[in-house]
Amino acid sequence: MTSFSKNFAAAMAIVSASTGNAQTLDMPKDTVVLTVSGAIAAANIDDTAQFDIAMLTQIDATMIETTTIWTEGEQTFEGVSLDVLMDQLGVNEGTILATAINDYTVEIPVSDAVPGGPIIAYHMNGNAMSVRDKGPLWVVYPYDSGTDFQSEVIYSRSIWQLDRLEIVE
Repeated sequence: MTSFSKNFAAAMAIVSASTGNAQTLDMPKDTVVLTVSGAIAAANIDDTAQFDIAMLTQIDATMIETTTIWTEGEQTFEGVSLDVLMDQLGVNEGTILATAINDYTVEIPVSDAVPGGPIIAYHMNGNAMSVRDKGPLWVVYPYDSGTDFQSEVIYSRSIWQLDRLEIVE
């Protein structure tokens, strides 16, 4: 499936937030690794959008090659661009409360969800990330792309072992 086809299919899976109706997403067929709740326009289980890894990999994949302060040398991360995910869920403003498996939570402004910005990584160097290796999901910014991504604020938003997002307005 081409990138355009994936994006078109995903876009067709939601209804514009202006309609006030939540559109149903596909159902996860495997273990849910990400649950998104709050002010979203697309859902599949109750009022949440739940994704398994296969569902995330079907959304336009983005690669970032960068060094991090937590790893040795340059790493290649693959995942869902935060801006694409927010767009598909009908999120345009507010704050993302990103929570890890251990209930640690950080705030990420939706304004960070821009093209060329952070991704929700599900692969590092071509491999799935175990919980031990900061997985299965890690919010990764393109740290090497400029000094705007090399600050304590950005590093603090780079939550690993991510499993929940709540959108608050």
